[in-house]
Amino acid sequence: MNQDNTLQAPVRRTGQLLMLVLGAIAFALLIALGTWQVQRLHWKNGLVEQIAERTQAQPLPLAEMEVKYRATGDVDYWPVTLSGTFLHEGERHFFATWDGQSGFYVYTPLKLDDGRYVLVNRGFVPYDLKDAAKRPTGQVAGSVGITGLARNPLDEKPGALVPDNDLAKNVFYWKERDAMAATAGLPAGATVLPFFVDADKTANPGGLPIGGVTMINMPNNHLQYAVTWYGLAAALLGVMGVWLLRRPDRR
Repeated sequence: MNQDNTLQAPVRRTGQLLMLVLGAIAFALLIALGTWQVQRLHWKNGLVEQIAERTQAQPLPLAEMEVKYRATGDVDYWPVTLSGTFLHEGERHFFATWDGQSGFYVYTPLKLDDGRYVLVNRGFVPYDLKDAAKRPTGQVAGSVGITGLARNPLDEKPGALVPDNDLAKNVFYWKERDAMAATAGLPAGATVLPFFVDADKTANPGGLPIGGVTMINMPNNHLQYAVTWYGLAAALLGVMGVWLLRRPDRR
């Protein structure tokens, strides 16, 4: 009997050590996740403040927005005014959801007075109205004035889970500016401005596209996530403490 206990002791100690190591790793991981969410919280708060400050500024003429972009490479959410003529046949369609309904944001090349182009997000159309022929009233002709928000282009696909853009079907899952411009049927050698413009909610004839679709109020749940991770870490610490106090070799 004593010999059995002697043989089991090293095994028991090995198991206990393994439990401690695994518990320490799990605790460190939970603390790291909580700390990461705190960092994300600070980042998100700064972003929300920046967006609020920019969107409340007076709109700048397009020429001044170009200067700002050349100087900083960042014009996201700055209000801008511009004018030109839409090339509706060059519509590019970005898959999106608006007000609980699936459909597309319509990116249309706008020809500026100097012959250059800028891709304008005119707004949302329901999925079954992707074909512009089904909403002819909204295909305004002639020179138009637009007020909206400048938006930075994306350097690459946001993540591995985002599908590749389907150029053949004119369905974009991420805002690939170069591909949009290259497939919009623009004249050879056309110059396209390096940023987008999201049109404001000024109503289009016939009600479509629905403008003003820029996401301003961003979700910010990082504090809740941080509390959850830190709470789990505290619970794990409590469980490990109780286990250490009650383990058999302490009796």
